[in-house]
Amino acid sequence: MAQMRKRFSSVCSSSSAEDDSADLYDSVPDPAAEQDHPYAALLCVHQVQDSLLSSNSRFTAYRGILNWIIILLVLTHAHLFLENFIQHGFLIDVKKVLEHLLEENCNWPSVNLILAANVFTVAALLFERFQEKGKLSPVNSRRLHLLNLALLVLFPAAVIVHEPTISTGGALVSLWVYTVLGLKLYSYQETNSWYRQTVSIHADTCSDDSNLTLPDLYYFLVAPTLCYQRHFPRTSTVHINKLLHRTLEMVIVTQIMVGIVQQWIEPIFQRSEMSFTNMDIPVRVEHLVGLVAPTHFLVLLFFFLCHSYLNFCAELLRFGDRHFYGDWWNATTLISLWENWNIPFHKWCHRHVYTRLLEKNIPSSQAELLVFLMSAALFEFVFALPLHSCRLWIFIMMLCELFVAVFLGGYFQGNYGNGLVWLCLLLGPPLAVTTYFHDHYVSFHHPSPSSSSSSSPPGHVFLQLR
Repeated sequence: MAQMRKRFSSVCSSSSAEDDSADLYDSVPDPAAEQDHPYAALLCVHQVQDSLLSSNSRFTAYRGILNWIIILLVLTHAHLFLENFIQHGFLIDVKKVLEHLLEENCNWPSVNLILAANVFTVAALLFERFQEKGKLSPVNSRRLHLLNLALLVLFPAAVIVHEPTISTGGALVSLWVYTVLGLKLYSYQETNSWYRQTVSIHADTCSDDSNLTLPDLYYFLVAPTLCYQRHFPRTSTVHINKLLHRTLEMVIVTQIMVGIVQQWIEPIFQRSEMSFTNMDIPVRVEHLVGLVAPTHFLVLLFFFLCHSYLNFCAELLRFGDRHFYGDWWNATTLISLWENWNIPFHKWCHRHVYTRLLEKNIPSSQAELLVFLMSAALFEFVFALPLHSCRLWIFIMMLCELFVAVFLGGYFQGNYGNGLVWLCLLLGPPLAVTTYFHDHYVSFHHPSPSSSSSSSPPGHVFLQLR
């Protein structure tokens, strides 16, 4: 009996010494043990292993839990939509959006502002041609380029501030166009300067100005990239079915976004009689909590709209590099999120700002901080100026994310880090953008006595639909 107990003990010991990565239900009885005793496999049913949901477990098959969360979210928000419909009725009206885009008396100041951007584009091309032909020195050419870029920033800002007939939506679109144009023209002049330096190093190489043409420049301006190069990778053909597919995606996603704004966000705005800065803290928190879900859905839909638009442009232009974003949804740190959510902008910052700062012997940590501050200021600028309200909320929220990444990033890793990333997406800059629109909406519907006489007509509110 003692000998048999020792044999069973050795069998159980060998079973517990198996690899920890073995699956819970994949343990196979030892054939040798079965030969020793017919019940050896039944006697030894335990081994060293962790619970599946513990932090030490390497278990990753959570698809069932994900399906449960999706179903729960659908049912929960279906209840919210039904409650919203019972309380407010059907508010979606696309016709009012189209009427809003006409601006006042079909004057179209935003369209005229966008068309005026061609002046800065042609000026940049002329400066490059003159420098290529030796009519401008590199120093004077760079000064003219910087002056052109400075005017490109100041001109739309002055028009948006002083033109009373431009709508908020038109101001937003036109300022985004000018911002993208400024980034592209900066890359255009700096990259051409690098090409000329290559020619000067290789004296036997002739200067090539065949790319300094309007078609080449405008191809770059329309292409889904911010970084210029003289020869872009191209695909062989244009697939019409893909163009139609992307067009359908953009139409459907736009309709859904308009529906969320009209049916969900605007009723929350209508309940407000004062801006966030004048609200009591409990009321402010209540409004922010109500805006978290629709704002988050808008951000995700806007990302998919950008995905469809960028791929549409790439397919139409046969643009080969379509790596517009990485798997930011799997990011375990905020730094990984910033590097993957917008690849074209990240490439521009790394190519034209970060590496140039390193060339000036600035430490990499300080260069990264300067790039981040520039990005935060840029996003604050493109939203605050069209809404005529600069409260630095977007800038402050991005700084808060930076502090979270620096001081809490080491404590949240893996799934916990990914959860922190999603929490910052829910409560971060997108929510700050919505608060700007909230105060802009309230300022026209509940103006203060001092500003009621000078406020613009209610038709200027972005997506004002009721």
